[in-house]
This record gives sequence, structure tokens and C-alpha cells, in this order.
Amino acid sequence: MPKIIFQLGLNANEIAILAYLMYLENRKTYQCHPSYATIGNATGMSKNTVRKYVESLERKGFIYTEPTKVKTKDGRTHNGNLLYTIQPIKPIEEAYFNRQIAIASARCEAQKALLKYEKKYGRS
Repeated sequence: MPKIIFQLGLNANEIAILAYLMYLENRKTYQCHPSYATIGNATGMSKNTVRKYVESLERKGFIYTEPTKVKTKDGRTHNGNLLYTIQPIKPIEEAYFNRQIAIASARCEAQKALLKYEKKYGRS
């Protein structure tokens, strides 16, 4: 697990799920396909909690998921587990720090505008 993970705004549950997926991933394809129940058993979370944090990790760009299908012996098709693809950390890291810089810049500009206003009109 890259150390930078702890600086990218993930909570403990997201880190636990990401760590487990990285543990399971195929090192050549960066993919794995555990069920929510399997992830939950490994991390001590319910299936609904796992689902919530998997969706969060996907929104934040750490993983990509896609549905799979399985065929039973009698030929029926059912939904399978999600196929997880772990995304490279470097672009996520760069995007995160670029967002942090943009937020800091916006706060700085707002502070400058407030000081300019107070200088012109006094404190309210």
C-alpha cells in the first residue's frame, strides 16, 4: 500500500477496503472480483457499508467497477460480483493536490477581497 494513501482524504473504512482490494488484485491486470460479503468479512463491515464505501472509492477515482455475469449449470444467467480495477495512484495524487491548491487559492482571494472591502467600508 503506497504511503500517500493516508494523505489523500480517505477515511478508515475506505482505506481498509482499498487495502483489501489491493491485496487481492492480480498484479498484471490490477483487477479482482470479490463479493461485498467477502470484503465485509475481511474488513468487519456489513455488505451495505461495503457498498457505500466502494461507491465512494469509485467516485474519488481510486477504483473502477464493472458488473459481471455468471452462467449456472442449467444455462441461466445471473449477476456476478463486480470486477474491480485498481487505478494508478499518481494521477489521483496529482488531482487531489491540485484541488487543494485551488481551494487554498480561492480562500486567499476571498480573504484579499474581504480585506479590501473592510479597508474601503470599515468592519461591519
